[in-house]
Amino acid sequence: MVTFEQFGLPKSLQKAIDAIGLTTPTPIQEKSFSPIMSGRDVMGIAQTGTGKTLAYLLPLLKQWKFVPTDTPRIVILVPTRELVVQIVDVIENLTQFMSVRTLGIYGGVNINTQKKAVYTGIDVLVGTPGRTMDLALDNVIRFDSLQKLVIDEFDEILNLGFRFQVTSLLTMMKNKRQNILFSATMTDDVDALLDEYFELPEEITLAPSGTPLEKIRQLGYNVPNFLTKINLLNHILASDETTERVLIFANNKKTVDLISNSIEETYPDQFGVIHSNKSQNYRLNTMVSFQAGDLRGIITTDVMARGLDISDVTHVINFEFTEIPEQYIHRIGRTGRADKSGTAISFISPSEVDLQVQAEILMEKEIEFLEFPQDVIQEIRLLEFEKDKKKVKQLMKRVKKDGGDAFQEKLKKNQKVNLGGPAKTKPRKTTSRNRGVERTRDAKKKKK
Repeated sequence: MVTFEQFGLPKSLQKAIDAIGLTTPTPIQEKSFSPIMSGRDVMGIAQTGTGKTLAYLLPLLKQWKFVPTDTPRIVILVPTRELVVQIVDVIENLTQFMSVRTLGIYGGVNINTQKKAVYTGIDVLVGTPGRTMDLALDNVIRFDSLQKLVIDEFDEILNLGFRFQVTSLLTMMKNKRQNILFSATMTDDVDALLDEYFELPEEITLAPSGTPLEKIRQLGYNVPNFLTKINLLNHILASDETTERVLIFANNKKTVDLISNSIEETYPDQFGVIHSNKSQNYRLNTMVSFQAGDLRGIITTDVMARGLDISDVTHVINFEFTEIPEQYIHRIGRTGRADKSGTAISFISPSEVDLQVQAEILMEKEIEFLEFPQDVIQEIRLLEFEKDKKKVKQLMKRVKKDGGDAFQEKLKKNQKVNLGGPAKTKPRKTTSRNRGVERTRDAKKKKK
């Protein structure tokens, strides 16, 4: 059995690993160590929950040597503020017996405070792309001494719209450096940026995109509407004693707030809320409370589906099914971590069946559907946003079926065949200038 001691780590780093209680590297940590140590550009593909953070930190910290500089030698870019805080915490634990200055930067807090922290000197910088670019454009962060660039959760960074910030930062980093990129999926956008900015990266693949997580039992219920989903959620939380640490996912901030308001009376102060409208301090305090066991669960958007290492989550509940098949895998990957089993439960409304099927095709595994509990009331009333979805769906069906008059007319126009005859000239656009010319010509004709 491979242990961390076989990596030949410095005593200070090995001592920290022993203090943390780690003994055996995960497969991605074992496979990544030598390629990263070689200094080549590396592209790692591994599912969430596989230990990617230590996979790049351990070889980088093994090579660490003191250099008299105050500008960062390692830069780590991640998609969310929560992930910045988490990785900074991991680095500080690993370097507790080393002299390494680490700083995390992200939006939503006073930028001047972060500027002061940068000026005190840093060795390892962990940041979101937006705030890192802001400080780089202000010439607060410089990349003169940069040796290693890590981009973690790269596909999610691009999904969140940070492509411009990432490419801008890559352009600013002119010095020769080692690039290390980790992603859960290989998309066309990821591939395009690899070709443009990386030099023949060595690819390390732990599992193909979409591989199901075998330790997670995937269950589903067919549920007609939002209010019935609330009834079912209350039933599960009340009747299943194993739902001790729960993450409840919805697709947008409005739905998250609706769920929270709906169950708050039954479960007062038991569930926190995390989405992008919540302040940074509120989000971090909610995470701390959940980790400490003060909260039974968190209701959230996909902001918590990627990268975050939340221990001992017993259940993931997809109140709404994600619109991106890969994201379903990231959501349920919050449970079943560290050799523990977990349960994922999805509430599938009629409009979400297609999304469910897409996720099953990607995983090559079907969700196990359960009979709807008889003692749960199935509501008839639809909320306003559900009515709008229903109208859109009915309209799309009608367009597909008969196309409507406008659709048929457009179709006939597209079917006309050009036989090569003389082209019809378009009528000249009338302007104030050519109206004056026309009046002058008419006056000359009358004189004649």
